Amino acid sequence: MKVVRLQKALAQAGIASRRAAEELIRQGRVSVNGRVITAMGQQVDLHTDRVCVNDVPVSAPQPKIYLLFNKPKHCVTTTRDPQGRKTVFDYVPDLGVRLFPVGRLDYDAEGLLLFTNDGPLANRLHHPRYGVPKTYEVKVKGQPDENALRQLRTGIKLAEGITAPAEVRIMRFLPQATWLRIVLHQGWNRQVKRMGDAVGHPVLKLKRVAYGVLKLGNIDPGTYRLLDPSEVRRLYQSVHLDEE
Repeated sequence: MKVVRLQKALAQAGIASRRAAEELIRQGRVSVNGRVITAMGQQVDLHTDRVCVNDVPVSAPQPKIYLLFNKPKHCVTTTRDPQGRKTVFDYVPDLGVRLFPVGRLDYDAEGLLLFTNDGPLANRLHHPRYGVPKTYEVKVKGQPDENALRQLRTGIKLAEGITAPAEVRIMRFLPQATWLRIVLHQGWNRQVKRMGDAVGHPVLKLKRVAYGVLKLGNIDPGTYRLLDPSEVRRLYQSVHLDEE
């Protein structure tokens, strides 16, 4: 961990928000290497400095991990399954931290799934306020006409309400099916499948090929790669979050 301001270090360790951490410092409740700190500006490294809040040592936070995984079909996006089916965690290595998936993909769906232990980033990627786009390649039964495409694009009534406008374009026609590229800015449960059912074109196959700024690329199903720092930075920027 690099040297950072004391209030930022406390926030990174999950003690309090930066503003609340500043108040703890002002109240004289924080010490660094045995010396009580009451002014802002102190620089610390939680790996080498002994930082205490109310005389209780503060542990250095775990390193943040970001995995881009290509989920194969026929596994569930949970840690375990009562039916004994494979889960995505059967494919993800033990890296010494507890990872969790950002979003879900159905048992028979495949494609991009992000794993991380970065709670603040995951929460924003999930939050509807930020409208993070999710791009799918979808094979539907039959050949949707202009009316069906218009409904998909402008909004369809589901149990939760009217779906937000979606980007929909035809990729190619098959004799009895059609491949569509669909971009959603919300993430209701089984949304793409329910939209297909609503316009009379059930989904036959579904693959997520992009999540926000991340692209699936040529990763084989069941394999993963670590995000590079520039990708993490762009994710943070896309949801207006400051990097720690």
